[in-house]
Amino acid sequence: MDTQTAHSVAHVLIEALPYIQRFAGKTIVIKYGGNAMTEDHLKASFARDIVLLKQVGVNPVVVHGGGPQIGELLKRLGKETEFVNGLRVTDRETMDVVQMVLGGLVNQEIVSLINRFGGRAVGLTGKDGQMIRATPLRDYGAAEGEPSVDLGHVGQVEGVDPSIVHTLDQSDFIPVIAPIGFDRDGKAYNINADTAAEKLAVVLDAEKLFLLTNTPGVLDGSGALLPRLAAPEVDAMIRDGTIHGGMIPKIRCALDAVRSGVNATHIVDGRVEHAVLLELLTDQGVGTLISR
Repeated sequence: MDTQTAHSVAHVLIEALPYIQRFAGKTIVIKYGGNAMTEDHLKASFARDIVLLKQVGVNPVVVHGGGPQIGELLKRLGKETEFVNGLRVTDRETMDVVQMVLGGLVNQEIVSLINRFGGRAVGLTGKDGQMIRATPLRDYGAAEGEPSVDLGHVGQVEGVDPSIVHTLDQSDFIPVIAPIGFDRDGKAYNINADTAAEKLAVVLDAEKLFLLTNTPGVLDGSGALLPRLAAPEVDAMIRDGTIHGGMIPKIRCALDAVRSGVNATHIVDGRVEHAVLLELLTDQGVGTLISR
């Protein structure tokens, strides 16, 4: 290694030091999805990030999606999928596939990757330790003013018991959670992963919530990345239409988290290698930080 390269590496490590000191012992909830979950080099990058965070004293909690994987298996089974405002209509057969993919295939792949890079990950669903209690998502309209739509086994979070997550954190394990909720009778529900991550972050008194997505972050009217926003600024951008379409549910999730006690939410581009480390442990970051 030549002197210039050595100095560059040392600068990166020194830049990270105050952030490592600040976040040691803190809980970081990370919603993992999008391209970061489907491309091999990004999956490896994410797993290394999680292992490094745990190694330096941060407590990462991973909540993952799996929509493309669910869609692919349904297609192979010859079952068509219907969406209403971005939510998958989930009948009993589809719910069986959701549990198989989220609670099995995807969850265990993430666990295996983290463990391969030296972590100690444990896969969970909302049923474990009665962690995520759910009720059916009712009165959900196809559009404003239209009749509500029966989404089947799509649920909303009724409550979260974080006991099992605390136990794993204290034993140096890394929880990897599939967003499947269960009602009091044991019936399973498909929960939006962003929502599950937000509810967990609030109950865990997390320092930060990360939402990995397929966009650079929150953009202004000219398409430039906004690295930092306060909640009132975000509200104004929704009102004037700068934030619109599919970004609105994610933004509302971010706002709900910070207004419920999470210190900050980060909307981060999961297509960037090591995006979590770059956003958390560097001065510039790679996404948008939303605070109160």
